[in-house]
Amino acid sequence: MGQFGGAIFAIAVGLLGALAFYWLLNKVVEALPPAWENRLKPYVFIGPAIVIVATFLVFPALLTIRDSFHGSNAEEFVGLANYRQLLGDGSVWSLLLNNAIWIVVVPTVAVSIGLAVAIMTDRLSSTWERVTKALIFLPMAISFIGAGVIWRFVYEWRPPGRPQIGLLNAIVEAMGFEPIHWLGTSDLRLNTLLLTVIMIWLQSGFAMVLLSAAIKGVPDETVEAARIDGASEGQIYWRVVIPQIKSTIFVVTTTVMILVMKIFDVVFALTQGRFNTNVIANQFYFELFQVRHQGRAAVLVVLLIIAVIPIMIANIRRLRQEEALR
Repeated sequence: MGQFGGAIFAIAVGLLGALAFYWLLNKVVEALPPAWENRLKPYVFIGPAIVIVATFLVFPALLTIRDSFHGSNAEEFVGLANYRQLLGDGSVWSLLLNNAIWIVVVPTVAVSIGLAVAIMTDRLSSTWERVTKALIFLPMAISFIGAGVIWRFVYEWRPPGRPQIGLLNAIVEAMGFEPIHWLGTSDLRLNTLLLTVIMIWLQSGFAMVLLSAAIKGVPDETVEAARIDGASEGQIYWRVVIPQIKSTIFVVTTTVMILVMKIFDVVFALTQGRFNTNVIANQFYFELFQVRHQGRAAVLVVLLIIAVIPIMIANIRRLRQEEALR
């Protein structure tokens, strides 16, 4: 049996083992008195999932927090030294600023584009709606690294006098100007903003699909009532449709926000963090695999965890509010 066959066999054994495990637990609970069966059955099915999450998510997170107070090999306790060293380094604040730009720009623009496309395609015929949505959604099928390779041919720069293979510099040269080192220009964080365009291109389709489904879920009666009252099409969308899909807008925005907090592939593929484009995940890779300082790498992970917590709390509160209204 080859390596591939072994992997398939392991997956099959794992699936059958999981099914057998749940079947056995269910049989055990059904053998109990009805009162205990009703009380324990939910925990029988959700309990293993909680154990798996605790084992592979909570426990590693606690170990990471522990490592952030230790030295390079995670053995010597150094207290807050790693935090002081990183937060006292100006380059770390620069990459935090870059992450902040990603967090603000990408969700805002991607959701705005997705919403605009969802509204416009809602007015098209069903055939053109499917074609337009397929084209906008297509980048979602491309990996982040693949997208970086594609967009490298857009931002590529060669010194003046050499043939330009980058799309933007071909346009600039055709207009009679010198080629611009787009990804090397950190003034006003231009290169970081250009990198965010790639993620906006990737995530607009995701936002469009969810928002389009939400728009189609708006009752026709409310739209028709607004139309009878003399509201324009713009007023219908801004005052009737969008308020009814604001929970979906919130969920899509926070989902994209959490995704860009972990941005790594696009930056690594195009600049490797040079020219002031560095981000937390890229610095984590540098600290753990190049410098081999496990403590400082753990600090960066802790910073990411702290940054994600408020968004998760906001999402949970939003879900509770929606459940309370049902």
